[in-house]
Amino acid sequence: MAKAPIIEEVPEFDEVDGLPLPREQTRLYGHELAETELLDAYRSQRFHHAWILGGPKGIGKATLAFRFARFILEHPDRFSTPVMAANSLYVPPESHSAQMVAAGSHADLLHLRRPWDLKGKRFKRDLPVDEVRRTTGFFGSTAAGGNWRICIVDSADDMNQSAANALLKILEEPPKQSLFILLSHNPGRLLPTIRSRCRKLTMRKLEEPMIEHALTEMGCGPSGNTEALHTLADGSLRQAALAANGGALDIAQEFTGLVETITNLDMIRAHGFADKIAARGAEDAWNTFLELARTFLSNQLRKDASTKPDALVRWADLWEKVGRAASTADALNLDRKQVVLTFLVDLRKASSG
Repeated sequence: MAKAPIIEEVPEFDEVDGLPLPREQTRLYGHELAETELLDAYRSQRFHHAWILGGPKGIGKATLAFRFARFILEHPDRFSTPVMAANSLYVPPESHSAQMVAAGSHADLLHLRRPWDLKGKRFKRDLPVDEVRRTTGFFGSTAAGGNWRICIVDSADDMNQSAANALLKILEEPPKQSLFILLSHNPGRLLPTIRSRCRKLTMRKLEEPMIEHALTEMGCGPSGNTEALHTLADGSLRQAALAANGGALDIAQEFTGLVETITNLDMIRAHGFADKIAARGAEDAWNTFLELARTFLSNQLRKDASTKPDALVRWADLWEKVGRAASTADALNLDRKQVVLTFLVDLRKASSG
């Protein structure tokens, strides 16, 4: 008897163990002004069909986008009594719309993101044009509720040139009762023609007390070195959650230990650290390493700016080199371990110079 084929489980994009996905999250931490702006715009006489939610990664842009989508799908009449009386975008989690959105199965909501590469066991580097072209069939069909159809692009920064052009085409001639919500960590890098067709809403980094409150409510409250946690988080709730779960703090501790003794670099420790960063599926470890490397080099540049002008060239060159190597490794699916080891060896040379 033939064995049933093994169906490989595909991870969720930007998933953090133990925490709800943005589409499942019923709480919004901070961003009350942004929430109010969206609510007021929805019930105004002229509601724009496309929005850019801009701000650093992990501060809650996706959570707000899904919160807005839930509210619209639950209340499709913009001038109904519940909409006009609302003081937030909250929708009870037991409502039909909320349950469908949380399950990722609402027929009138399309979530575009970088697809999973089954062969490479990681998410693809770009959000490709084939994903964006799904909007053609999505907006070409009648909305299940006969009302709004909503597309969340998560994130618009990940689109390659072809994907961006495909999105621009549909933004230029938006279907009736359609809404586009583009998430962007760097809105200024989007095509000017895309930006000109969207209303931009800038979201700010979260304050430290708000991050600690949110982590406590989500069951992963900070313990131990909160200063290190906030340094790693830098206003990002997502990054704070990763740090609080232990992984990022462990990586930061190992990184600090290596750079503190960089002139006598222990290559055995360096290889062990690089293996952890380059492990399959360790996207968060990789991103944490890059953030730590950039923060370290930035601090060195500031420290030596007035006292060691000759050192500035070495730090700047190393900054450029690690950024270029990381981009190349991601683009060509190369071994990330070599990027980590090369950085540490180059750092030793720069520190000894």
